Order: sequence, then C-alpha cells, then structure tokens
Amino acid sequence: MPTRRTVLAATAGVTAALAVGTPAHAAAVDDKKLRSLISRMTLEEKVGQLFVMRVYGHSATDPDQADIDANLSEIGVRTAAELIARYRVGGIIYFTWAHNTRDPHQIADLSNGIQRASLAQPRGLPVLVTTDQEHGIVCRVGAPATLFPGAMAMGAGGSREDARTLGRISGAELRAIGINQDYSPDADVNINPANPVIGVRSFGADPDAVAAMVAAEVGGYQRSSVAATAKHFPGHGDTAVDSHYGFPVITHSRELWEKLDAVPFRAAVKAGIDAIMTAHIQFPALDDSGDPATLSHPILTGILRGELGYDGVVVTDSLGMEGVRTKYGDDRVPVLALKAGVDQLLNPPDLPVAWNAVLKAVQGGELTEARLDESILRILRLKARLKLFQQPYVSGHGVDRTVGTRAHLAAADRIAERTTTLLVNDGRLLPLSRAAHRKLLVVGADPASPSGTTGPPTGVLAAAFTELGFTATALSTGTAPSAATIAKAVAAAQDADAVVVGTYNVTAGNSQKTLVEQLVATGRPVVAIAVRNPYDVAQLPSVRAYLAGYSWTDVELRAAARVIAGQVGPRGRLPVPVQRADDPAQVLYPIGHGLSY
Repeated sequence: MPTRRTVLAATAGVTAALAVGTPAHAAAVDDKKLRSLISRMTLEEKVGQLFVMRVYGHSATDPDQADIDANLSEIGVRTAAELIARYRVGGIIYFTWAHNTRDPHQIADLSNGIQRASLAQPRGLPVLVTTDQEHGIVCRVGAPATLFPGAMAMGAGGSREDARTLGRISGAELRAIGINQDYSPDADVNINPANPVIGVRSFGADPDAVAAMVAAEVGGYQRSSVAATAKHFPGHGDTAVDSHYGFPVITHSRELWEKLDAVPFRAAVKAGIDAIMTAHIQFPALDDSGDPATLSHPILTGILRGELGYDGVVVTDSLGMEGVRTKYGDDRVPVLALKAGVDQLLNPPDLPVAWNAVLKAVQGGELTEARLDESILRILRLKARLKLFQQPYVSGHGVDRTVGTRAHLAAADRIAERTTTLLVNDGRLLPLSRAAHRKLLVVGADPASPSGTTGPPTGVLAAAFTELGFTATALSTGTAPSAATIAKAVAAAQDADAVVVGTYNVTAGNSQKTLVEQLVATGRPVVAIAVRNPYDVAQLPSVRAYLAGYSWTDVELRAAARVIAGQVGPRGRLPVPVQRADDPAQVLYPIGHGLSY
C-alpha cells in the first residue's frame, strides 16, 4: 500500500493546503487551493468527477470472470481500475448484487484498490466510496459488521441518543472498510400505509419526530467522518408507486409540504448535512412542468438551494430507476439534472452514453464549464472535509479493531430492545412462561433476508427462543401460504403449547390472514409479530398478542423474542398511526401507542 508520503505527492500538494479538524463537518477547507486544483483539470476529468458509478467485482484489479463479463457488457471496461482510468469517476457505489461486499477485509481491500487506481492517474483525486447502509431492510454491508434496527424501529424507540449511537458506530465501521459516504438517513415522512418503497425505511409519520431522529443520526455519522446523505428530496413519504418501476406523483399543496415533507430536510440542513439525495417524483405544487424533482430547477435550485439555504452536495437517486427515465432519454437525463442544480449523477444505466452526453453538452454550449466547476468544488470540499486527501486508505488492523466488535454488537442489541412495540396483549398473554408455554411452534413469512443477516426469520426466532430456554420448532409458511401449507401448520400447532407467527404486509385477501385465523381457531395461544409494516395488526383482530418488529433482520427478531419471553419489557411506541381495516378513516392505534408489562 502506498505510504502517506506517496499519497501527498500523488495529490499534487493539495493536502498541505487543507486545514482539517476532527469531525468531518468541522474541517476547514481552503477553497482557493481547491479552485486551483480544478483549474488544472481537463474537461474530461471534470465530467468524470460528477459521476458515482457501480462496478462489478470484489477486487479493483482482479475480479471474477463473471464480473469482468458484466462490466464489459454494461460499462465497456473490465475492472474498477479501468473504469476510473477511462472515465475518471469521482465516486463508486457498492452493491451486494455487484459482489462488492463479501466481508470486511475484502471490502477494505477493494476500497484501497479503488483509491490507489484513482490517485495513480495524472492529477489523481481520492474517490467518494458510497453505499446504502440504512440498516433495517436496506443494508449492503452485512454480518460480521454491526447491523442496527431500521429507521421506523428507531422511530419507535424515540431516542435521539440511540440514533446518534447508530450513526457513530455504523459510520466508524463503514470508514474502517473504506466507505466514506452513506446514503442515509431517510428523511421521508411516511404518511401513506400503502407506500411500497419507503414504509419502514422512514422514521415515522410525525415530521418533528422524524426531523429530530434525522438530525441525531447525521451527527453520529459526522462524528465518525462519514458523509451522511438525507433522502429523498423533496419527500417520498406519500406515494403509492415505487419510483424504481414507475413515476409517482405527490399531490400535497405547497402549504402541506412546508408543514410535513420539508421539516426533516430543514433539520438536516441545520445539522450540517453533507449531501442530499433527490427523488424521482413529480410534485406539481412545487413545479408544474411535469418533470421529476431530480430534473427540476425550481425544486433543486429554487427551493433546496434558495429557500432552504443548502450549499452542500446534491446527488441524484439512481438514474437507472424508471421514475427519472419516463419523460426523457438516458442521454438527456444527466444534462437536465445538472441544469436543475444536481452535483453528482448516481449510477446511470449506461455510463458511456451519460458521460458523453455531459461532455457534448459542455462542448456544444448547453452547459458551461463554470457550471461544472461549481459542482466539482462542492464535491472536492466534501472530500477535503472527510480528510480523504490525507487519509484515503484503510488498514486491516483498523478493520479488526472496529468492525463488529463485541461492544458494537451489544449496543445494537440494547437499542433493538427499546424499539419492539407491543400493540395487543389481551388477557396478559405475554410474556410467555417457560413453564406453561415451553414448546413453541414458530411459523410465518420468510421473505428474502436483508443483506448480511442469517435468516430465515422463522429460523432466527426459533433459535432465539431456544437460547431463552424454550423448545422451539420453525416452520416456514411464506408470504402467501397455500391451503396445504396452512393445514400443515395447523396440524403442527396441535403439538405446541403456543404459536408464534411472523406476518409480512398482510392484506384483506392475503392467505397469511387465513393461516393466522386457523391457528387461532386451534385454541392454542397465538402471538404475532409484524416483521415489516406495523399495519398488519388491523387485519387480524382475533390475535391475543401482537408486536411490531419493523423488520426481519436478526437484531430486531432477537429483540422481539426477548420481549415475548419477558427477558426485557416492551418499550417501543408506534411512530405511525394504524388505521382500521374496515374503515381507514378511523385510527385503530394512534402514534405513541404501545403497551408495557
């Protein structure tokens, strides 16, 4: 690995000009030196600095053949090092499906290889290495890294200190493996129970509570010198369409936006947020052109920059998503995003097309080089605040000292215990007694496990109960159990003292509802855990004990088991209202509802 002296030489003396404090947001940056650096860049280098791109492979220079083939097919290069050499990209985003995140030491080596490849170029710059580590249902770096409850669970816990701890520990572990920017926290206010893409990724439905949690988590990440990214501006919490596959429209008035969606983003700006991610949504009250917010000058420059006073980095959501591709072609989207006020172009579906489109827009006069310089200055300021000019590399010792330590894992477990929410406990069925309910049957949905968790949920729960002194058997019944599967579960329940069932987004016509009702009809005590959206409880009024776990990750499932067993008391409170199933205009359980023992 190059020494610090080599790095200083490779960055053309820029590091010597940067006065750096301890926290990322406190670092003083010399704009004059950064502008001098920009002035020496070629136009092609400037264009590349605006892109944050995916790349396949566990290694920057020696990926597996299948990943080489995927890179050649999608990008026209073989490796991350070739991607950087050809396009001079300013950032790389890691994905599990791109085979970037096998284990902590491999990720650290990949990060070092990416930085080495970039710094070896003429006028080489350090790279922003990014990922989506929201925790809960969206995580790219899995075990043995520490995994925390997701945002809605954290909202149920309601502790700003816990949110700061999450940001601090998650940030420290990401930084140790060479990831210096996290696309988190989610600042959306989720007021639509049918929201297919945000839901439990949001802290809740109360804008002030969401704002407090966002600001606290941002502070934690900043303390660990990792850039936090609030998303998805101007607010994706009231959609019934997933912008990955469609083009959502937000019908809020401007007044409602100010009172609801804007509140957490204002808090993020006040907290010194490092980056804000755009939403591929149409918001007619803010811009009636029909363009997505990602391509909207009135929204990004007029409101975000002008009214909210934000001068940090603005990054698009993935440009491969359908919401931003509906109206314009892949060659126009990046140009229009830059004209709207974006700084970074994330993960275009076809990098050669997007990169050349921006280059030609400058050469043809549609974009000025000065406009690119504005965005590059913001990007370099961020890299300087993160101390990447001085410390672009990470060490194996740092990985071992930081990632998945006993103290970090214990902190995640303690935080998770404060999030589990007891919604129903008729007849004080809970906590279950090992004397009266020793033999447990654990059934229910086993959705694909979030990245890096062991799964499946029924197996994790059964193992947790066994550790707590019960005799537990797992039987996966799925998200849409067949009549035969239901019959098998009902037969197995006859031999159990109690049944624990995990529910996953239950609707009126879903056969999960039939499963639970038939289990209740056996007369055996039935305890249900909503392992994603807490709204499931409204569909199943016959269940005597119902908990909200907010995710099917190990840390949350284990915490729910400890609550059910009475090892800890339930402390979570609903961060969203649950409406009645038969009359959605009526609230069944309000924000703040939660029972205790």
